[in-house]
Amino acid sequence: MSTNPNHEHVASYYAATANPSPARPTLAGDIECDVCVVGAGFTGISAALHLAEQGVQVVVLEAARVGFGASGRNGGQIVNSYSRDMDVIEAKYGSETARALGDMAFEGNRIIRKRIAQYAIQCDLKDGNLFAACNDKQMQGLVEHKALWERYGHHELELLEGPALKREVNSDRYVGALVDHSGGHLHPLNLVLGEAMAFEALGGVIHEQTPVLEVRHGEPVVLRTPQGTVTAQRVVMAGNAYLQGVLPELENRSMPCGTQIITTEPLPETLRRELIPNDMAVEDCNYLLDYYRFTADGRLLYGGGVNYGGQDPADIAAVIPPQLLKTFPSLAEANIDYAWSGNFLMTLSRLPQFGRLNGNVYYAQGYSGHGVTCSHLAGRLIAEVMRGESERFDAFAGLPHLPFPGGRLMRVPLSALGAWYYSLRDRLGY
Repeated sequence: MSTNPNHEHVASYYAATANPSPARPTLAGDIECDVCVVGAGFTGISAALHLAEQGVQVVVLEAARVGFGASGRNGGQIVNSYSRDMDVIEAKYGSETARALGDMAFEGNRIIRKRIAQYAIQCDLKDGNLFAACNDKQMQGLVEHKALWERYGHHELELLEGPALKREVNSDRYVGALVDHSGGHLHPLNLVLGEAMAFEALGGVIHEQTPVLEVRHGEPVVLRTPQGTVTAQRVVMAGNAYLQGVLPELENRSMPCGTQIITTEPLPETLRRELIPNDMAVEDCNYLLDYYRFTADGRLLYGGGVNYGGQDPADIAAVIPPQLLKTFPSLAEANIDYAWSGNFLMTLSRLPQFGRLNGNVYYAQGYSGHGVTCSHLAGRLIAEVMRGESERFDAFAGLPHLPFPGGRLMRVPLSALGAWYYSLRDRLGY
């Protein structure tokens, strides 16, 4: 993501249309609590809210603002499952692990919808997301994808080809699609802001502009900040791609990656109905995928691209529009009103990393592009394990946290080389 010396939200469409939210004070002084959560994005706020609902005393420390990172800058798509699906999990880690993770693969979606209803969060929730195939091989993959998800009890799926496809997304780029009617899209920054306010209404405390400088392990744990300390019986590390320099053991087996998003000016309703008639969110099936949807005020929000290591491109508005115009040539004259970038955290396996350090420091990170739903699941599992129900958390914690080949020095060029190879296969239809 862009560097931001004031630690305020970047100049995105989401920040410009955010619901009113109070500025929380910087921590000044020494305090104690049951649980301290580091990071006020989806993972941290989800965990904090679940714990607060159980009556646990929770303090959240955020280096910038609530939703500053990926949680407030992503594509806003509610996509089920994980970045690697259950067939890959079963092949690599066995049927027992695949079944355990498969039973949770659609839970994050349900948690989000429950939160929105329970706390009356205004975040522009809309139903439906669509996976679009750019060639016949990808279409066959979607046929297999449907069968796989149905094996795990998810049946709200529909394959589209020919005229049926045009009734959902009117672009010549695609040969077919798979609709997940249970998916959807929303304003992610407003979701996390609403969840934060629900947490505070239950007595929770959030300190913004409060980076953690040091974690002193022990019983209890002491977290040092620029103007104070927090002494906590247990800690949740939920910084994801923004946890640099705090716990190196969580950084060495993951890598920040940047993605870019633009939004057009508001488009006429007739044009919107022509392009995406039923207002679904769309993502294609390429390795470096494009994703897009209409916002509540009629803008096309379009994202894509990956910068390994998290560096910003020199000109975001020059990177994404060519892809947009391949998809919808009729938008050649549409103005681009917003352009921004954001980092997500990728793991080598593309599966999330959950675990414990020294018994009382918990972490969940590395959703590899599927963070909206999986982070909400992570919050629930962290609350479960803290009340002694560890089976579901441990199903994730038992996955190996693999190092990137070449270590931190070579992980960026080697990952970029791999991405080039798979992108070439996509272009050739292999």
